[in-house]
Order: sequence, then C-alpha cells, then structure tokens
Amino acid sequence: MTRPEPAHADVREAPPVAGLGPGLAFLAATVNARAVVEVGTGTGWGGLWLLRGMAPDGVLTSMDVDPEQQRAARRTFLDAGYGQSRLRLIVGLAGEVLPRLTDGGYDLVVVDGVRTDYPGHLVEAIRLLRPGGVLALHGVQEQDAGDGPESAAVRETLDLVRGDARLVPVLLPLGAGLLCATRRP
Repeated sequence: MTRPEPAHADVREAPPVAGLGPGLAFLAATVNARAVVEVGTGTGWGGLWLLRGMAPDGVLTSMDVDPEQQRAARRTFLDAGYGQSRLRLIVGLAGEVLPRLTDGGYDLVVVDGVRTDYPGHLVEAIRLLRPGGVLALHGVQEQDAGDGPESAAVRETLDLVRGDARLVPVLLPLGAGLLCATRRP
C-alpha cells in the first residue's frame, strides 16, 4: 500500500530546516514507529513527515499550546489522507501533557518546542521511550553557542544526553541541528 505524500512538503521546507522533514520520516521508518509523540505540532509540517515514515497503523500524539495551530494541523493531516484514527492532537503545555502519557509506550519522541523546556522534556522523553526507541530534539545547534537562557538550557540538555548511559546519541546536521539518541534495551 502506498502512503500519501505530505502535501507540499518540499515547498514548505525552508532553508533553516532543510533536510529535517525527510530525516524525521527516516527516523520513524527506522524504528517502524507505531506510536510517536511530537512536542510542538505547529501547522503539522513535521507531523506529516513523521506520519509518512510511520507504520500504516501508527498513531501520532502531537501537542501544542495553540488551539488554532492544532486545528490547522488537523486539516493538514486529513487533507494529506491521514485519517482521524492516526491522530491524537492535544492542546496543552508539553510539561503538563507529557507526564500523563504511558511509560515505555512510544517508539519515537520528537521535541521542537521552547528550548528552555528541553531539559525537562528530555527526562519525560526517556521515560516514554520503549527500549530501542529514539528521541529527537530539534534546534540544538542554533542555541548552543549563545549566552541566554535558551542556550544554557540546550547546553544542559546536551550534557544530560552525553552523561546518560541509557542513551546512544548522535547530533545530525539537519535543520537547526537534530540531537538524536536511542534508548538502550
């Protein structure tokens, strides 16, 4: 069965995120993702790429604080041919939603949100991942060199990932830097 292509994916991929969409699809396909968490739905651009790589019956759980963004994303997903049964869209703060999700119940966790929240999101992502699952945090290179609170949070997150024996990390030069790590069995 052929999966629907993300609508206008190549047109929407601006230079700052070049290569990120196919990278997300690759990660989802690599783990044959059936359950994916996305922090930062936006208008659904990243979610389309995740759905493209996921198993045909996989479910995307995506959260965003903006209800308008969620409505736009839902339309985008449905227009691209992904049915309602593949979507679990939640309006809310990731810091409040993530703790309510099932421990070890996800194949892939993708975070592209407020950088100052990354250390806390990392802790939750590790808890949510099944052994062999993958986490991906976007935007780590654009913030790594600065002096502000976002930069400090990204550096802290990088240190936490490097120091966690449960993770095997790699920094991929996709978009604004995609920090990925697989959770050891």
